[in-house]
Amino acid sequence: MSLRLYDTGTRSVRDFQPRKPGEVGVYLCGLTVQGPPHIGHLRGGVAYDMLIRWLRRTGYNVTYVRNVTDIDDKILVRGEEQGRPWWSIAYENERKLSRDYAALNVEPPTYEPRATGHITEIIDLISELVERGHAYATESGNVWFSVSSWADYGELSNRRPEDMLSSPDTGDKRDSRDFGLWKAHKPGEPEDAAWTSPWGRGRPGWHIECSAMARRYLGDGFDIHGGATDLMFPHHENELAQSRGAGLDFTNFWIHGGLLNLSGTKMSKSLGNTLSVASLGEKGFRPADIRYYLTTGHYRSPLEFSEDLLAEAKTGWERLSNFVHRAAESLGAEATIGGALTADFVNAMDDDLNTPAAIAAIHDMAREGNTALDAGNDTAATSIAGGVRAMLDQLGLDPLDPHWEDPGDAKLHGAVDALVKLALEQRAEARARKDYAAADRIRDELAHAGITVKDTPRGPVWTVD
Repeated sequence: MSLRLYDTGTRSVRDFQPRKPGEVGVYLCGLTVQGPPHIGHLRGGVAYDMLIRWLRRTGYNVTYVRNVTDIDDKILVRGEEQGRPWWSIAYENERKLSRDYAALNVEPPTYEPRATGHITEIIDLISELVERGHAYATESGNVWFSVSSWADYGELSNRRPEDMLSSPDTGDKRDSRDFGLWKAHKPGEPEDAAWTSPWGRGRPGWHIECSAMARRYLGDGFDIHGGATDLMFPHHENELAQSRGAGLDFTNFWIHGGLLNLSGTKMSKSLGNTLSVASLGEKGFRPADIRYYLTTGHYRSPLEFSEDLLAEAKTGWERLSNFVHRAAESLGAEATIGGALTADFVNAMDDDLNTPAAIAAIHDMAREGNTALDAGNDTAATSIAGGVRAMLDQLGLDPLDPHWEDPGDAKLHGAVDALVKLALEQRAEARARKDYAAADRIRDELAHAGITVKDTPRGPVWTVD
């Protein structure tokens, strides 16, 4: 079975074939950095991180572009509200976004371009659209894309232009459904939020920046374009129209991810129902817990958030982590390197990145591994532990990856190891002198502390419940 992905453009699951053998170009719409990121934003980054990891594991050389929108009306509003330069707000939130991506072990993209760094490319693309008759400039210095000039407008979102709502306030548009490519500088706006163009000083519209940056780094045609489902219209629809209108082949696949919901409503800054990595950390949830939770739902499906569901995910992650650490302690960490992915895991990932099924396959294998460790079957346990680590690593969740190590946790883990080892030595001495009551009391005290002791042919082993 080869990789199959759901393509929003055709509304079907299709075999993935890159334009150029061995090479894949991917563009993900990044964030508008008017505020700090929340885990709803991070879901898409994690999903695409797993896609990129899987493509690279398959042997593709991937060029991955994830943009940053660092100039926008919302950013200018935040600057005015806070009495700060708009660019300082954008940069501060971009740094926070990078920090949170790193915390969740999301690998950086090949390129992470900012809109403000590509004004030349944006102006060039707008000029081409004007020359082709798909855009028009007004006396005020605005440039609009003419929706009626593009017969296929609506093909991605399955909407017809005539069914779109019209606004009574059209400004200087010819048609209320037209969208902005270049926004003329307005009195009162920061002077450094405008650039010189053939149409006067101004700044780019939201949609045109992605078309220009995708073209700059991936060429006139590339393989995969994606983002969250709420970007399909109007953002991606507009991107498609303006890129094809300029004669670009653009993308072969559209991949859209489901939203993260809180009480049935999407998590968003405007609704004030957001949660950050830091705020969840204050409640005892670690970045690995959050990443694991974000993989438990299929990337295309909405994912409901609650602390109870996150706690369940934390428990699931700890079961896998505990098995890997137990195997490493019993067999040696080096013995658990280089395992194979199971057929069930590979088939799940090739089936449109079915991570819930992939995780289920890992849990099945970990249960077999614990049984092998209990029986003292080192050969089987080594093979299984290596496979579990390999599959978790493919999801960015290898428990022995130094990324997940916390210095404080490492010290605590070492202290617990030493104390449990001391208790087990005392238990062994009690059993040797046939003081079984004392031995049982030590075992029961450990169980009360959440540590289960099992006697195996190799000697006692312990796990944290």
